[in-house]
Amino acid sequence: MRKRSIPATIGLYVILLLWAFICLFPFYWMITTSFKRPLDVNRVPRYIPFVDYQPVTDHWEFLLVDEQAKTWRYFRNSLIAASASCVLSVIIGSMAGYGLSRFKYYWARLGWRNDNIAFWIISQRFLPPAAVVIPFILFFNFLRLIDTHIGLIMAYTVFNIPFAVWIMRDFFNSLPIDLEESARVDGASRWQAFLRIVLPLSAPGLVTVALFSFIFAWNEFLFALMLTNFDAITMPVYLAGMKSTKGIDWWYISALTLIMVAPVMLIGLFLQRYIVRGLAAGALKG
Repeated sequence: MRKRSIPATIGLYVILLLWAFICLFPFYWMITTSFKRPLDVNRVPRYIPFVDYQPVTDHWEFLLVDEQAKTWRYFRNSLIAASASCVLSVIIGSMAGYGLSRFKYYWARLGWRNDNIAFWIISQRFLPPAAVVIPFILFFNFLRLIDTHIGLIMAYTVFNIPFAVWIMRDFFNSLPIDLEESARVDGASRWQAFLRIVLPLSAPGLVTVALFSFIFAWNEFLFALMLTNFDAITMPVYLAGMKSTKGIDWWYISALTLIMVAPVMLIGLFLQRYIVRGLAAGALKG
């Protein structure tokens, strides 16, 4: 393999460091803003703690002590909706993806086969969510699911399933079918082969689907805004409402944003190797 010259290597590291600075600076800005006094935020930019300004913890104490019940309620609502929809998306998506990968389907009226059905499923994600929010409101109002955890879970699961089916189908296509056939010869049923052979080998794909489904549900704003009033309000809606009569409270918003992104960042860091393997082995094959 041809080795890079020292100037080329240095130039590559400079570009990577510059890109890392661009990506990480917003997080640094949020962290510092969450510890600034309102006067420090509204005056000239101040970047370095203890040099340009004196950090304070008043904003964190307000959210985690004074408003602890409210902050925890909205955080819990997001956690319930995101986790439940994530689990349902993985279960339904893996079973549907396995069916499209291992069985042959044919819709005679339209002449559709497995590939056409899979593309129709993923095409549901092409539709802007705003185009269906009114039918969701009317339907959920009829079923009395407005401002409920079940309503949010159903809505998020519906939008997560197409992505889950598409990813898991391509991932199952990359697995050798010989292992399942060997298990069937040894007496295992189709269901046992799926649970004991296929799913363990599909761990990277399952983790990828779970993480992306969780992130979508965790960050979703439009349906959380339109389908909730009080009891089921999630963190994005609470964050959008952090505005007082004096203007936008950037210090509270920064602290609350850090609370929001912390779970997703921690999950992403711990499951990073599974995500890379899942996307490489599943989504890029088909």
